[in-house]
Amino acid sequence: MIRDDPLLGSRILLVDDEEPLVLLLEEILREGGYTTIRHVTDSRHALPVFMEFAPDLVVLDLGMPHLDGFTVLRQLVSRVPEDTFLPVVIVTADLTLESRRRALTTGAKDFLTKPFNVGEVLLRARNLLETRWLYVELRRQNQLLEERIRERTGEVEEARLDMLDRLVRVSEFREDDTARHARRVGHVSGLLAQVIGLPTAEADLLPQAALLHDVGKIGIPDAILLKAGPLTEEEFEVMRTHTTIGAQILLGSRSRLLQLAEEVALTHHERWDGRGYARLGGETIPLAGRIVALADTLDVLTHDRPYRRAHPLDEALAEIRAENGRQFDPRVVEALLDLSRTGRLEGLETPPG
Repeated sequence: MIRDDPLLGSRILLVDDEEPLVLLLEEILREGGYTTIRHVTDSRHALPVFMEFAPDLVVLDLGMPHLDGFTVLRQLVSRVPEDTFLPVVIVTADLTLESRRRALTTGAKDFLTKPFNVGEVLLRARNLLETRWLYVELRRQNQLLEERIRERTGEVEEARLDMLDRLVRVSEFREDDTARHARRVGHVSGLLAQVIGLPTAEADLLPQAALLHDVGKIGIPDAILLKAGPLTEEEFEVMRTHTTIGAQILLGSRSRLLQLAEEVALTHHERWDGRGYARLGGETIPLAGRIVALADTLDVLTHDRPYRRAHPLDEALAEIRAENGRQFDPRVVEALLDLSRTGRLEGLETPPG
């Protein structure tokens, strides 16, 4: 036997009330090169020693006073995690077929018959320890793989968020080079989604999807987009196309985030009464679009625009109440008022992120 074999450092626990047999087993194992061995002759102490010693192999007698081997086996197995292989070898002088079946179903992995054969003891111990360490190595490799996947997923997510941020900057740059309008709309949209009770997956994505609600303004000429006064009817028709331009930019992605952003870009100027850009109305407007429509309007009302000064929050909320059930979904308006009542609309000029 090779003395630098790493298996020889495995922890082995012997549980048997007959001390001479325990000492014999220990001598056999030590002669075989194993160095870390403990034994218990009172079965009542088996579990505490097991928990403290954390063995890699347990050799257990069945016929013991106080607690028999089956009881001890159940105690030990109950403390072993499901994804862990802990070999337990049953030793006995006379093992019936029923006892063997019971031991195996309780968690035993192998058997040794008294009197012991030295070669058999060492062979069974080595085979079980090799299996044990294969399981340990497999679990370690799985943990490393999971860690690498988490790292790569984190890198991909970071890159995705970075690209999203830059796309938002592009979409807002000509109107608002800080992109704060988009961020405020995203922030309020996320708060509304939480109050309304959107499914968690969509509620988590909506604040990011809402950032791209105006991405289609990339295609609107500066003379219209930055005009200080009211738009003519012809100019307004051009401005309206930013919803379809945005949807075309985002069309066809397999990403659920960009699919939701496409939906928002297309529908955030629809009205509850059906008089919006595409004449959708009521529940035919996607809920994400209804939420972002209100968040967008709130931000437009409470911040300076080329054609007018910002309104105080209370005045903006009064205007929104006046359009409840006409421009806006009553359910979404109520969620916004709930946010106001609980103080969660404070500080909208400096949204998170």
